[in-house]
Formats: sequence, structure tokens, C-alpha cells
Amino acid sequence: MHKYRLRLYITGRTTASDTAISNVRRICEQDLGAEYELEVIDVLERPQLAENEKILATPTLVRDLPLPARRIIGDMSDRQKVLAGLDVAPRTPKP
Repeated sequence: MHKYRLRLYITGRTTASDTAISNVRRICEQDLGAEYELEVIDVLERPQLAENEKILATPTLVRDLPLPARRIIGDMSDRQKVLAGLDVAPRTPKP
């Protein structure tokens, strides 16, 4: 079982969406290792999910697990802010 369950809400296949996806995947690989599950949800294709979650802006990253849930809005380019928003300590590089 994955320690972190994340959902990234995007709007279509735009440069901003692609950037957010790339940034989140990079951060997860670097700092969460294999301990995460990431689902990318396009609100144009699945508007009901966005409405149920009350997603008002994209890209939005939602951490469902572990509780409590957390949300981050933006392009996810600032690794430190994303990790702080997820309440995850950055991994220190191994020598």
C-alpha cells in the first residue's frame, strides 16, 4: 500500500498542466520514492470529480492520505513549497 495518495487536477493538455504534472512527478520521485500513488484528473473530462472536491482553480494537488487532507494550488515549481504543503520533509541526498 502507498503511504501517500495524491490527485492532481488539471484543465486540458496545456503547457501549465504539463509543467505541473512534470513537477509533481519529479518531486514525488525525489522525495517520496515508491511510497506514493498519483492520479491526474482533467477537469474537462471529469467535471463531476472536480465539483465533488470543490476544485476552483487548476492545477490543484490534493493529498488524500495520510489524513488530514491537504491542497496546493499552482504550477508546483517550488519544490520546498510543495513539500511543505504536503507536510513532507525533503529527502537528503545520499553521498
